[in-house]
Amino acid sequence: METTQLEGLISMLFVLGILVLLVLPSAIGIVRDRRIDRQLREAEQGHREDQKSSSKPTEPSTATWYAEGRRSKKLVSS
Repeated sequence: METTQLEGLISMLFVLGILVLLVLPSAIGIVRDRRIDRQLREAEQGHREDQKSSSKPTEPSTATWYAEGRRSKKLVSS
């Protein structure tokens, strides 16, 4: 292998290495987003199945009750 071919090979590997370094964070982010979307979808489906299986109505939590009270007070005072 001649010197010019070796320099060309090294340059090509260097450019490919830089390309990988630029694309890798984006690819990792896409994979992470898809995993999170899948987990959210599975949780939503599980939540729907839980709601269908329970026949009794659920009571709102204290935090929900408090937040709704705060909203209604803001509407009245405005």
